[in-house]
Amino acid sequence: MKKIPFATTLIMAMLLSISSVMAEAVSLNKDVPDEYVVKRGDTLWDISGVFLQDPWMWPEIWHANQQIKNPHLIYPGDTITLIYIDGVPQLVVKRSRDLKLSPEIRSMDHAEAISALPLEVIDNFLSKNRVTDDATLRSAPYVLGGTERRILVGMKDDFYARGDFTANRLSYGIYRRGDPYLDPETGELLGIRAIDVGAAKIKALKDDIATMGVSRAAGEIRIKDRLLVSEERTLASTFYPRAPTTEIKASVLNVEDGVRNAGALDVVAINRGQRDGLQAGDTLAISKRGDITKDRVANQRVQLPDERIGLLMVFYTYEKMSFGLVMEADRQVDIGDLLSNP
Repeated sequence: MKKIPFATTLIMAMLLSISSVMAEAVSLNKDVPDEYVVKRGDTLWDISGVFLQDPWMWPEIWHANQQIKNPHLIYPGDTITLIYIDGVPQLVVKRSRDLKLSPEIRSMDHAEAISALPLEVIDNFLSKNRVTDDATLRSAPYVLGGTERRILVGMKDDFYARGDFTANRLSYGIYRRGDPYLDPETGELLGIRAIDVGAAKIKALKDDIATMGVSRAAGEIRIKDRLLVSEERTLASTFYPRAPTTEIKASVLNVEDGVRNAGALDVVAINRGQRDGLQAGDTLAISKRGDITKDRVANQRVQLPDERIGLLMVFYTYEKMSFGLVMEADRQVDIGDLLSNP
């Protein structure tokens, strides 16, 4: 249980300051309801789509309820109501909980709050993949081989590893070097994909050689696979769909799980990250690059406009690149497709 402070957050103040200016530009759905009761399994994206044609515009018509300490946390049973203030649409939340007024601090379980995205999809992805660099992989301990001189190792097998174990960690993830992530425009190395192979624990250690037992195997563990200390990666469940605060021009680098095409709820890597101003929750439009066609009247080649096909929400950022979840797609998303402010 976490105690929610009485003070409003910085993001709350930011949302209030822009809501009155930007709300007039928000387009409501034609059959928008007056209210919506939040159901278990809903996400903020789902609820945004009930009211808005553009779900990422949610923060711009959000109205702060002064009697609710953290209106950004929405729970099953809460009622989202559409109201108008000075002719401008606003969304407010009414708690389903019947609370008595008193000066004491109340607590509310954040885990019960709805998420912005289908977190089970993302959690499964983050538990298997990571982005690293060449120096980290080269300096990491590596698999020497299995017991009885085996070159392949599986679940519950023991194997030997060699390297620097002075960090005194007992558990390690086992990874195989994957393809590099390269910026398609500049050729810059953005990171190296470390493919999850399994996990192991140290059973004995002598000098720089460890005897390790496999605790999890996603496939065959091979000689030269690298051992990396597990990352402590906490995924926020309370970020919100919004447009980026800076202009973003990006492209799809990679479709995860070894395929070339993506659809709704697939994870893709993109060539922009923290240094470009991207944050978790930023929503980007996905577009197909316009074809070049021949104008037979003017007898010249013409570049057709880019065609928007869907939306992506960033959920995890690195310095130079990010991962995003495809939220909507009218057509398949391909490597090289364009990403921009929605």
